[in-house]
Amino acid sequence: MNGYEGILPIWKPAGFTSHDVVAKCRGILKMKRIGHTGTLDPAVTGVLPLCLGRATRMVEYLQELPKEYEATLVLGLATDTEDMTGTVVERSDGVQVTEAEILTVFERFVGQISQIPPMYSALKQDGKRLYELAREGKVVERQPRQVTIHELELLRFEADPAHPRISFRTLCSKGTYIRTLCVDIGRALGVPAVMGELKRTMSAGIREDRCLTLEQLADRVREGELQSRLIAVDEAVSHLPASTVAEEKVKAALQGQRLSRAVVQPTAEPGEIIRLYSPERKFLGIYRSEEETGAIAPVKVFPPE
Repeated sequence: MNGYEGILPIWKPAGFTSHDVVAKCRGILKMKRIGHTGTLDPAVTGVLPLCLGRATRMVEYLQELPKEYEATLVLGLATDTEDMTGTVVERSDGVQVTEAEILTVFERFVGQISQIPPMYSALKQDGKRLYELAREGKVVERQPRQVTIHELELLRFEADPAHPRISFRTLCSKGTYIRTLCVDIGRALGVPAVMGELKRTMSAGIREDRCLTLEQLADRVREGELQSRLIAVDEAVSHLPASTVAEEKVKAALQGQRLSRAVVQPTAEPGEIIRLYSPERKFLGIYRSEEETGAIAPVKVFPPE
């Protein structure tokens, strides 16, 4: 096997882009095949799972999982970037809100909500990133997107006489902009708002206690102890149901052949995506039960190296 294989959970420091972290890890690990599972803005810290080697083929499944954040929003200020890195475009001093009002508003944001992506985002419109247009002083119409807020919990309320601060925890779907959530919560309270701080506390089911800092990563590599800190490819997608294929069909599965559902137990539901194992619990890859035929078809095969 060339290099490492698996999921490397990194704790992203402030001041680094996600691409910076990938570049740094490529240097430390001396390997090129590294991908990340969701961009974090430079000022944001938190869990950044990196996929090493063949694990890069799993990025799409990891990205689909909910993410958890802890954020602080500041009331009475608005900026062009929706966070504290931008230029203040509106100010309202002496904001007065109560904790009861905040909790009432939070209830309205749990479930499926509509968000308009911020201008300072990496979404493309007419071939250009929105943040590139924003830097040119342009504001274009953006289509609202549906996202899901699974949980929204008030952590702290600091009733500052000028600009109260609300800290909260949220579990949300892929594609949720926490900056925009902060702005929209402020709007629901009737005042301008901006995101003051943000930390991602969970991504792809991975929390801070499993993460390494860049310094710890370099130490583990130097000591030859990194492999034990990597999350196995199949463990990283443990949210997918697991099935076992009959011994006589293991070779066919690894060759990417379609399998009869009769040789796979438990049987997958039509359209279901599964992890497939040999009877010896060797991970063979990701397979899908075809809706029309019921055959088990390969999606991502992981033959032994």
